[in-house]
Amino acid sequence: MCGFVGFVGEAENREQVLTDMMNTIIHRGPDSEGKYVDADAALGFRRLSIIDLSAVGDQPLYNEDKSMVLVFNGEIYNYQELRKELEEAGHVFVSNTDSETLIHGYEEWGEHLVDRLRGMYAFAVWDTKAKRLFVARDIFGIKPLYYAQMNGTLLFGSEIKSFMEHPKFDKVFNEEALGNYLSFQFVPTNETFFKGVFCLQPGHYLTYENGEMRIVRYFEPHFTGDCKKSFEEVVDEVEKVMKESVEKHKISDVEVASYLSSGVDSSYLTYLGQVDHTFTVGFDEGKYSEIQDAKEFAESIHMKNDAKVISPEEYWDRLSDIQYYMDEPVADPAAIALYFLSEEAAKKVKVVLSGEGSDELFGGYNIYCEPLEHTGFNKIPFVLRRLLGKFAEYCLPRGMKGRGFLIRHGKTLEERYFANATNIFTEREANKILKKGCEPGIMKVTRPLYERVKDKDAVTKMQYVDMHLWLVHDILMKGDKMGMANSLEVRVPFLDKKVLELAETLPLEYKVRAPKTKVALRGAAEKVIRSKTAEKKKLGFPIPIRVWLKEDTYYERVKDMFTSEAAKKFFHTELLVKMLDDHKNGKHVNEKTDNSRKIWTVYIFLVWYDRFFGHGKPVHPEMNVR
Repeated sequence: MCGFVGFVGEAENREQVLTDMMNTIIHRGPDSEGKYVDADAALGFRRLSIIDLSAVGDQPLYNEDKSMVLVFNGEIYNYQELRKELEEAGHVFVSNTDSETLIHGYEEWGEHLVDRLRGMYAFAVWDTKAKRLFVARDIFGIKPLYYAQMNGTLLFGSEIKSFMEHPKFDKVFNEEALGNYLSFQFVPTNETFFKGVFCLQPGHYLTYENGEMRIVRYFEPHFTGDCKKSFEEVVDEVEKVMKESVEKHKISDVEVASYLSSGVDSSYLTYLGQVDHTFTVGFDEGKYSEIQDAKEFAESIHMKNDAKVISPEEYWDRLSDIQYYMDEPVADPAAIALYFLSEEAAKKVKVVLSGEGSDELFGGYNIYCEPLEHTGFNKIPFVLRRLLGKFAEYCLPRGMKGRGFLIRHGKTLEERYFANATNIFTEREANKILKKGCEPGIMKVTRPLYERVKDKDAVTKMQYVDMHLWLVHDILMKGDKMGMANSLEVRVPFLDKKVLELAETLPLEYKVRAPKTKVALRGAAEKVIRSKTAEKKKLGFPIPIRVWLKEDTYYERVKDMFTSEAAKKFFHTELLVKMLDDHKNGKHVNEKTDNSRKIWTVYIFLVWYDRFFGHGKPVHPEMNVR
């Protein structure tokens, strides 16, 4: 695991510029560094040693005649099979790394290399003879990859912050992304909050030659649901493919541990991995802590569990540094908790297994039950349900029981579902608080996705949307950035090509039978772990933001930010303060007003903006490099 940076184009003091760029991502690879610089291109690398701990595995790596140069972030789990094939074709290897498979694979198969890979990856190959750059990202988007074409130069790398060290980079805030951010709690497209900086989407590669950039999609998931096997047979197949995936994901020359919550995903992985260490965090707030359940489960399978209680003070005090590591604001409160979880794990190990992706592949979110419930109500003609929904949205007070139900059921799936746990602000609400307003953009983002799966059932449509939005721009982004902030590699065995191939074939009844989710996966898990855990309802990562915002200490902290000069640039601050006051005072129906997600979304944006734009170049935080 590591990080890389690079550029193609002119720059004075090229090697020093590259060094400065590399220094911004030292947290991604504290073990070693490497550089390649010629008159046309520069590639830099920071290494976290996982496989082949010797210096022979350092990057950049080269082919036999050194005409091609590679930098790579990730792990290739089928590299041993690919290596054998490449050696038989005459390629000579000088290390035992999975990385070297890529450089020889590109020599042998060119752009078709990506079709053969099983793993998580972002990599760049510079062809010194053709003066051609090839950059690719894995099919799920587990590893990040950004690029910017500015002032005759192409910049690329694992983190945006590295671009700021290049003299050709123009740091300009992309205000047009703010409207969608308020609705999704992340930027849901290939755009970023930095004007002209883009993320390469999952399953895509980029080529750059003679100043021309070309982007190609090489992979797309296809949920067929065409499996005709019995439920028992499918459960056996799930168990088999997950065992094999975990075995692949444990390939390492260092210890592999596991995150552990109280849910089925991490518990099943922990059992299959037979790891020595598990790690859990929580809060001293009763229902906001999974520590006790996690410890009980770890004991039930005879494994160690290290747990940390996160205090409110440290959670809030680290927000600015965490936003620095994130590169872009993601207003998911779990991202901050994940930072502390990674920090704890990194004290003892370099690699952990984590349960991301199971919900998108196997149908795990509770909201996936909604299309299968309330079928009687849905028999009411849609035109009448739409009228009831409009009445509820505009005439019933917020917080009133049943209001949200009527609004949702008065809309089509395409109108109401934008990705799991999103639609924080409706477009109408975002327009109201933003000084410049925002163009309607939510359905511009989701419409192309729904169009690709228009013939599928509602649950499959929701899975597809979540795989392309929620999974990529929230779940995986925070998983990578928070792990790498602590020099920790996070591996996700559910997000494996072979696991996906099985998941794509599952019919609806093997995914969701309301109120039960992840039916086949739970069936496999229940064969080997206790039913209490295997059948536990999806919880997410519980964070007491709602409670904290009612306390004077954090209310005042947020209010100060809501009335800052930065806030006044973008928002009607009197509306922000009213939203905050209403939450603290419990205004509206039944004294249960909960504006916490809206407040947090705005607040995190302002913390991020202050770090990256409020003080010019963000100050590099002190690194805790082991």
